[in-house]
Amino acid sequence: MVDTPALHAYARARLADADGAGRIAVDGYATALAADPGNAVLALRSYRQAMEAGDRVLAVKAARVLDSAGVLPRDAVLLLIVESLSRKDWDNARALADRLEAEETFAFLAPYVASWVSVADGPYAPPEIDTKSAFGALAGRYRDEHVALQALARGDVDAARPAIARALSLRTDVLPGLRVALALRLAALGQRAEADKLLDLAEPGLAPAQALLANGARITAPPMTPQQGMARLLSRLAADVGEGDSRTLALNLARLASFADPASDEMRVGIARELAASGLYEPAIAEASKVPPRSLWAAAADALRIAALAQGGQQSEALQLARAATTRDGATAAQYLQLGNLLADAGQFGDAADAYRAAQRLYPDGTVPWSLHLLEGSALERGGRWDEAKRALTRAAELAPQEPVVLNYLGYAQVERRQNVPAALALLRKASALRPDDPSISDSLGWAHFVAGDAKSAIAPLEKAASGAPDDATINEHLGDALWAVGRRFEARYAWAAAGLFAEGPAADRINAKAKAGFRPELAAP
Repeated sequence: MVDTPALHAYARARLADADGAGRIAVDGYATALAADPGNAVLALRSYRQAMEAGDRVLAVKAARVLDSAGVLPRDAVLLLIVESLSRKDWDNARALADRLEAEETFAFLAPYVASWVSVADGPYAPPEIDTKSAFGALAGRYRDEHVALQALARGDVDAARPAIARALSLRTDVLPGLRVALALRLAALGQRAEADKLLDLAEPGLAPAQALLANGARITAPPMTPQQGMARLLSRLAADVGEGDSRTLALNLARLASFADPASDEMRVGIARELAASGLYEPAIAEASKVPPRSLWAAAADALRIAALAQGGQQSEALQLARAATTRDGATAAQYLQLGNLLADAGQFGDAADAYRAAQRLYPDGTVPWSLHLLEGSALERGGRWDEAKRALTRAAELAPQEPVVLNYLGYAQVERRQNVPAALALLRKASALRPDDPSISDSLGWAHFVAGDAKSAIAPLEKAASGAPDDATINEHLGDALWAVGRRFEARYAWAAAGLFAEGPAADRINAKAKAGFRPELAAP
């Protein structure tokens, strides 16, 4: 890079990149690349930064430089496919699909590219998946949903029905985006009852579409285009990849999906989700903020924006938005749940309990999830309102008698207060049997034995808990108290010393006093 303007722009871009100033970095890289358009090193940095920041023009320009230099990243071939589809350059899209096949990394996507091109350019051919290939299982994962979407794009409802049934029956998750896309197209084709059936689930992401269909309005949903089909494919792949550790790839795929269908609020929510998962909270907030209030994806965008604000350290702003979301007409249980969680994190336990109760009221009688009663009880217990907390926790245990987390919370909370210890011990035995390797449950069980006056029986579960969570101050203190009670004084001091390494505040003072001078009643763990 010999050009002084290019060098200066590159240096500014690198500094901005290091400081997390994405927009400034993108502008700097764009200026540098314009001044030195054949520089592959500069093009690679420009490509990566443009993908993160969502600058499609710079990403494509950089990708073409890299392609000319013979160093195009494999995922950038997908960007060139998106560009070809957006220009309706079907021949180039087909050629790039062949390139995917040859380069192997994303070969499993090639049949979908070719098939979607055939929807527009004919003759139609469904995705041809070689189930015996290395990526056959992965490629086949999305086939039925795309066959269904393509059939609906052609107006062939009869061909779509079996594909829809297979696509949804083989999945354990709800797939709200797919369900909404299918339902709206079915409704537009006059199949209102089938559309309603696809959305007939208690899933927050489906609520706006349910309301749209319920009001009887005429639904107009244009047939899905090849670029929109590609966007949905890339978005689904991004979500699947994001469940693992491939954060950069997931982010790039989500960004490509938003490039393929830039008008889609669903794709915008998808890129916001991946940005937030990658710790890029400000860009995530910016993307989510672009979704208009009347969009079917507005509630999902709000939830993402609130979560990104909280995760990024802007708790007061997150709380303000979460409160506002629950004041609007049609506020959902999910919105009250998010508000309750934020309030609990902020130590506003009474208000958190009120939010959880508001969420409960939005469920039909007899359908309130046990988890909402558990959260309500936790907030009340932490807020010092034990009598109310016990009722909520008991209700949670009645609804979920096999849930270890519920049994553990209700049991341990009573042991802490030295109430109903025999009954609490029975709850904790059951929790331990259901989840024997959970250190917190083993600790609860051991401590319950100790409080019940059976220090000898407390040792084994407490030792097991300490082995599973050696840096937990509470567990090690409990173990130390039990060891002291059975006369194993040296081991008790060792356990207290371990607890003292991780304890803070008054607990640290209490534990360190025991480690130095031994156990005294006033130093007993609470």
